[in-house]
Amino acid sequence: MSDKDVLISMGFEPARVEWALRATHNKGLQPAMDFILEHNDDPIPDSTSGVAATSSIQPQSEPMAEDEDDDDAAALRAAYRLSLSPDASGVADSASSAGVEARSIKCSECGKIFKNTALANFHAEKSGHDQFEESTEEIKPLTEEEKKQKLAELREKMDGKRAKKAEEEAKEARANELIRRKAGKEATQIKEDLKNKQILKTSKQSAAVQKEDDKKARAAIKAQIEADKRDRAQKAAQEKALRDGAAAAPSVAAPASAAPTTTSVAVAGRDFKETRLQIRLASGGQPLTTTLSSDATLREVAEFVAGQTLTVDVDTVTFTQQFPRKQFSPSDFSRTLRDLGLTPSAVLIAS
Repeated sequence: MSDKDVLISMGFEPARVEWALRATHNKGLQPAMDFILEHNDDPIPDSTSGVAATSSIQPQSEPMAEDEDDDDAAALRAAYRLSLSPDASGVADSASSAGVEARSIKCSECGKIFKNTALANFHAEKSGHDQFEESTEEIKPLTEEEKKQKLAELREKMDGKRAKKAEEEAKEARANELIRRKAGKEATQIKEDLKNKQILKTSKQSAAVQKEDDKKARAAIKAQIEADKRDRAQKAAQEKALRDGAAAAPSVAAPASAAPTTTSVAVAGRDFKETRLQIRLASGGQPLTTTLSSDATLREVAEFVAGQTLTVDVDTVTFTQQFPRKQFSPSDFSRTLRDLGLTPSAVLIAS
């Protein structure tokens, strides 16, 4: 049975069915049914202008894909391709043998009446019923009200399927969005972890470098202290030697011993061409060390200190020696380190 017969058997007008099949270029039962539902209230074009009407009228919506056809319509198409079932054939044979004209087929299990065996086969496939009998009841054509009601039911059913499909698509879209957000969150977390690891690695390297610098600074300070100790020990030895020499002088004639003592002091001061100085600031901080010529003046020492520390001024700075205890006056700034007795090394306090 063709698509046209199926649609006519469903109660649609033959002329409207032909119009729908022409408009949809005979693409199938479902497109034709969609067209009929969409143009149910439109007048049917005249048969003489059918070609023009068919070309000018287009469906308002795209026909559903083959895999999205209405289940009932797809099953109905399959049912019309089937031959009569054994039960229906038996019913037909019994009716013909009895000489009674059968006008319909009735399902013995649910009592529904069908116009032909194709519809009965379709009902059997959908419901699983297998008991049918011929009936003399005639299925009357649908009235306009019944047609409208049937169309409304079909439209409602199709709308329900579309709504269900839209809901499923929305649900799938939400699931995909959750997956995308989760993937983005995981990627962000991975980036944060890598960044934190890099920061930790950098901080460890910085701590190692700082530790090494501190170690070197402590070693330098220790070396400086040792050098200061050696300088003080050397200077103390020299001063002790000078004192011992001065104490031995009275055992000899006093006039004769004065000149050698002065000479030994002068020789001891002139033997060193350079003087090593350690200058400590009264305000605290790291001591300053320098080596100057023994002929350099105390003012050059003040200029050196002022160049190293902004808080020291050349004209106002004063120097003090702890051992032997001595306060240098501004007039001493023009004297050399040798004349002041600061060779070969000395420790000064600048204030």
